[in-house]
Amino acid sequence: MPPAFWADNALQQAFASRHIGRVIWAYRHHPSHGRPLSQERVAGWLRLSQAQLSRVESGAPVQDLTRLITWARLLGMPPARLWFQMPEKTETTAPQFFPGATGHARSNIVHAARAVFSVDELPPDEAFLTDARRYVDGPVVEVLRQQLDEGKADDGRLGPAAVLPQVLKMLGAMQHAVREVKPDVRRALLTVGADGAEFVGWLYRDLRDLRTATYWYDRAIEWAQEADDNAMQGYVLLRKSQLAYDRRDALRVLTLAEAAQRSTARLPSRVRAEVLQQEALGFAMLGEPLRMVEQKLDDARQLLARSTGEEADMLGGVFTDSTLRLRSTACYTEAGKPGQAAILGLEAARIAHATRSKRTTIVLTDMMQTLSRWGARPHVRELREALHEGRTA
Repeated sequence: MPPAFWADNALQQAFASRHIGRVIWAYRHHPSHGRPLSQERVAGWLRLSQAQLSRVESGAPVQDLTRLITWARLLGMPPARLWFQMPEKTETTAPQFFPGATGHARSNIVHAARAVFSVDELPPDEAFLTDARRYVDGPVVEVLRQQLDEGKADDGRLGPAAVLPQVLKMLGAMQHAVREVKPDVRRALLTVGADGAEFVGWLYRDLRDLRTATYWYDRAIEWAQEADDNAMQGYVLLRKSQLAYDRRDALRVLTLAEAAQRSTARLPSRVRAEVLQQEALGFAMLGEPLRMVEQKLDDARQLLARSTGEEADMLGGVFTDSTLRLRSTACYTEAGKPGQAAILGLEAARIAHATRSKRTTIVLTDMMQTLSRWGARPHVRELREALHEGRTA
């Protein structure tokens, strides 16, 4: 977070109290987030359960120095504001925005290249780095693709903070190799890089680091343009529309979704359905008539109904009927229809409980912050109770 973030009065009082739980509470409720971050989300960043974080925030001050240092580092707290001494860093880390050809990146490209050579023909490790044009080819690109796919698979199980380092290493390897390879290999590497940059942007967005998410989405579009990957360009426009929603920029939510819509001829039908849902969200935020919002949602449902099984493995294949119901809760909330939003939220909560989907629960918990003003309404109250039961089950 920028220095101004930590200058917030509530945070300064929390630091003065020397109570890490109060600092974390003030961090979660900082006005720059737009809405308070849920305990479950921040607990995941700190490698705690929601119940553990609740005890940290409301219990006696934590005295264990190891835990204090770990949590301060994970949330990026300025050492000058802390009441305990942070150890000096003994190693340099790669720049946050551009990993580049760090030692990890170089070892990653060596690992990828070694995986496709037999023992008899295996050249020295340095050859992969100094003669990438000769040794980095299609099979090596495929290994990097597999590394990215493994990171995506791990996201749901381990969470964004755990997955980011391995994906950033893969992107560092791509950035190192792409400067010297043959043109066709360069395009293949940039295609994988654009996919990886989009995924990293998603991870940073999940961590509420919107500035860094924007950087990686911009890289994804840039690399997709050079690789002539039109579908990825449209998909990243959709992601940037979702990022605009996090910033509560209603007009950009709609205009970026419309820009993605103009690319839909190149996109799978599941992604086109997601674009329609995002347009519905933009209409709702801008106060357009409810019929326009619901028409877009109906069009999205029809597209999903026509999608084929093969699309499950394609770009945006994870957008399903269940995802549409979940996202529709935000549309109805923004349209001022809390009852309908809560009904859809209850359906999503039941699915999340049955499938143990942490991500769905986090989205619904965040949405409850907006629905809280209608907390006395039966469906809203029922949704809040369902989410509480799911967290404590």
